[in-house]
Amino acid sequence: MMRRIHIAQLEREIGQLALISENPPPVVTRVLFSEADRRARQLVKELCRDTGLILREDAVGNIFARWEGTEKHLAAVATGSHIDAIPNAGKYDGVVGVLGGIEAIRALKRSQFQPKRSIELVVFTAEEPTRFGLGCVGSRLLGGVLSPQKAAKLRSPDGKQLSEWVKQAGCRGRLDSVRLRKHFYSAFIELHIEQGPILEKEGISIGIVEKIAAPSALRIELTGVGGHAGGTLMRGRRDALLAGAEIALAVEKTALTTGSPDTVGTTGVFRIEPGAVNSIPCQARLEIDLRDTKVGTRNAALAKIEKMARKICARRNIKLGFERLNVDPPAICDPSLVRTISQVCRELNISCKKMISRAYHDSLFMARICPVTMIFIPCRGGISHRPDEYSSPKQIATGTRVLAETLAIASLRQPR
Repeated sequence: MMRRIHIAQLEREIGQLALISENPPPVVTRVLFSEADRRARQLVKELCRDTGLILREDAVGNIFARWEGTEKHLAAVATGSHIDAIPNAGKYDGVVGVLGGIEAIRALKRSQFQPKRSIELVVFTAEEPTRFGLGCVGSRLLGGVLSPQKAAKLRSPDGKQLSEWVKQAGCRGRLDSVRLRKHFYSAFIELHIEQGPILEKEGISIGIVEKIAAPSALRIELTGVGGHAGGTLMRGRRDALLAGAEIALAVEKTALTTGSPDTVGTTGVFRIEPGAVNSIPCQARLEIDLRDTKVGTRNAALAKIEKMARKICARRNIKLGFERLNVDPPAICDPSLVRTISQVCRELNISCKKMISRAYHDSLFMARICPVTMIFIPCRGGISHRPDEYSSPKQIATGTRVLAETLAIASLRQPR
């Protein structure tokens, strides 16, 4: 059956959510537990209630909205994504998976479909690493990848711990209650913009994710010696910024020379103290993102960056602090879910392509709980994490329709 997607309503809701931001349009900034994030959460919860979904929220702020099936004892089918946004972002990353998930459920309801398995929308806390330097905090806790003890001690740049943030945000319960048991869901399917150029370049409507790349993140603290820019001669300086600059270039060189086209390295945070034009930087803090589809290649690159950083700091007489924030394995997506989405695309006469996700998402950690896959839609120029991020109404409607049909099939599936 063809489920009708009310794209005008969905586009209106995407636009409405985009206006809830810490910066004026077209910029979207919603850092976890900011006022904008809390208002956005409230809007999503109102949309879920209007759809007739049953709401609950866990101790870290993950939101669950359930459409109960006729066989409540069966594990539910889940979908969802995130609504937090990094500074200077766009309005589609994560949001398409949340609001598109709500519209997919509405479309099924409008068609008088009745699921056997319950269908649950999940809105994940802190998919973006902006607040704590670690991405996917909510799904890491759900999947048991991050311990409650370590999560509670995560700190924002102002020194406030996650345990303080969740209390301030009104979350209730203990962090050790967040983890879900294995097979809590029968499947998790995440709708998302591609955040890459492949689908648009090849004129393909839907990407079906077979594998999610292995991510890692490093934090490097450099301590040198400050001094007056005019009064301290060049020879013998211990400039933390210059050591950091060499390390950032080493990250680039390493990523370019692994032999794998899928290795990417980014020094996304580079902060210095005291930050005055006439003062030698005495401290520098770098946060580095390194990814590859192959664990061995990624791990070898990590080791090389660490070795090069130590050599640079020894030569410049800089104290080095090195922390691996996360080093995660890839996720292999469920073949039967991939086949189901392929079947849906064939029946709807929609072009599709099996893909690797080089960006990581909450699906990476939901794979610890249940079978997963992702549905990608094109985004213009492959651009994401910028205000000019864009997917067309037609592309969003196509992805939402494929999600709705996939959820319908998965919700009728008998236990294996």
